[in-house]
Amino acid sequence: MAKTDSVAADGLVVRPSRTSDGPFLHSLYQAARPDLQWIDGEQEVVEQVVAQQFKVQEQGLGENFPNAMHYVIEKLDRAIGALTTDFGPNEIRVLYLAFIPQARGKGYGRTVLQGVQKAAQQIRCPVATVVWANNPHARQHYLALGFQVEERNPAAERLVWYPQG
Repeated sequence: MAKTDSVAADGLVVRPSRTSDGPFLHSLYQAARPDLQWIDGEQEVVEQVVAQQFKVQEQGLGENFPNAMHYVIEKLDRAIGALTTDFGPNEIRVLYLAFIPQARGKGYGRTVLQGVQKAAQQIRCPVATVVWANNPHARQHYLALGFQVEERNPAAERLVWYPQG
């Protein structure tokens, strides 16, 4: 295992993403956006919209967070998720965290986020994220990990976790 890889509990490995991860990341995005499957149209049109939205997300992250770090989460050498973080001047931002459907509900997200919190604790830095209003499940997980709602609007909430002591 490379020095840049990080092993978490549950046998998870969080490693920097590679160009070769592109197809996995695209299919993960599609699985994480079931709302895009509701589009009334031919499958080809739906796939074009998904590809376009994936590209928009990637470009937006690149423009707004040029120093963001992109990771693939693996279990037993199989890609099961992705994490994108940005180490800003005053906080660590969790920009994207998603898992394939078969890996959801197993506590892997909690494990990964606790790893981010542990890193933040070491440098005494808060962790922030934005959760969309249509994702109450994610909101519940962040709140269970000690995140607090700091800002809200009809579309989303900004949640922040502060290190202790």
